[in-house]
Amino acid sequence: MRTLLSFLLLALASVVAAISTSGHRLLVVLDDVADKATYSKFFADLAEREFKITYETPKSDSLNLFNLGERTYDHVLFLPVHTKGLGPNLTPKTLLDFVNAQGNILLALSANTTTPTSLVSLLSELDITLPTDRNSLVVDHFNYDITSAADSHHVLLLPAPKPVRAGIKDFFSDDAGSKLIAFPRGVGAVLGNGELLNPILRAPPTAYSYNPKEQAEVVDDLFAAGQQLSLVSTVQARNNARVTVVGSAEMLQDKWFDASVTKLDGKPVVQTFNREFAKRVSGWTFQEIGVLKVNWVEHHLEEEGAPNDSNPEMYRVKNNVSYTISLAEYAWDHWIGFNVPESDQVQLEFSMLSPFHRLNLKEESRRLAAVHYHTVFTIPDQHGIFNFKVNYKRPFLSNIEEKNTVSVRHMAHDEWPRSYAISGAWPWIAGIGATVSGFLGFVALWMYSAPVAAKKVTAKKTQ
Repeated sequence: MRTLLSFLLLALASVVAAISTSGHRLLVVLDDVADKATYSKFFADLAEREFKITYETPKSDSLNLFNLGERTYDHVLFLPVHTKGLGPNLTPKTLLDFVNAQGNILLALSANTTTPTSLVSLLSELDITLPTDRNSLVVDHFNYDITSAADSHHVLLLPAPKPVRAGIKDFFSDDAGSKLIAFPRGVGAVLGNGELLNPILRAPPTAYSYNPKEQAEVVDDLFAAGQQLSLVSTVQARNNARVTVVGSAEMLQDKWFDASVTKLDGKPVVQTFNREFAKRVSGWTFQEIGVLKVNWVEHHLEEEGAPNDSNPEMYRVKNNVSYTISLAEYAWDHWIGFNVPESDQVQLEFSMLSPFHRLNLKEESRRLAAVHYHTVFTIPDQHGIFNFKVNYKRPFLSNIEEKNTVSVRHMAHDEWPRSYAISGAWPWIAGIGATVSGFLGFVALWMYSAPVAAKKVTAKKTQ
């Protein structure tokens, strides 16, 4: 019955779900509404994915991220503007409040325009540092387009980014083939050590950031170089709100979508991967991909003859317990079962103050839009308040923190095993049996033994 109900709920959710799990209202902030023609292909892709796009300038009187304490937009896209400030409606505090309200922000920078102070302050709060020299850009004398940047070397050509380690799901390089990402006139950022920060695209080892207005032959004071520079950076807050910083807004323009570029190494002309990469970066930021959810959780006794009640509130020490969790992942416009990447595991913790068990969950079965993960374990010999907890946090995936609290009682007086079932008690049972048998034998011998006949004593007559 539960399986049928979950199937119907998932089918209903797939019908009514929006294209993004967090909403479809998108605000685009740009210098002039007419500038949107430069990004027409990018905006056409967003509109095709059913986003309702609103274009505003920073100084617009009608621009408000909140109305009566609620978000008026679900996502905000910032394109380069020529003003140093963004006005009273887009202060750093307002933007942070927007993120705290689970709003998503995509920020595109450019080396040709100064980044507004509100955005610099926002990124500083997120531990993302931009060059202090606002005219800095990233160049690379070994990985550039020889057609468009033969002298300046500021159009970097980079392969699609692969996961930095095993166990991370690949959202950004599938089907890239030999295509390259063109990164023209971009700004590099340096990320802090926060666990919420993750780079999508790093600069190659030969790249560095400098101010082109300084014509010195040798650059002595570098902001950062090599893979210290993050070209596309992400922050996923603890409430799963997402902020992405794209260092080159120009890479989103029409002229770089499916353009032809040539590297210095003399290889043939290749197509850029910019259009698909922009789709994936915006899709991740606006929560169209990489979103996980828990369909349901079930735990119950796994013992012969025990009642099969789902999710009881109390167990007994040393009970065998079954735990199952159903996980789904959102993929652009529908829910699918979540497949754990290779070299990774979903784990269950059974904990009081600290875990008594930490167990890998194995795939049990698949359904229409879910994968069920399962394990069986024995409750420790400790009574108290325990938690079933699944805490799954991985880069580029929304956080899962599912906790179910149960009580674990000690064994009742009539639940202990009988002494004759315990082999260690057999010598004591034998001693008791020998004592009782000896006593009964003695009593029987005493009661049924005939008494000894008394000797008859005759008195002698005296004369």
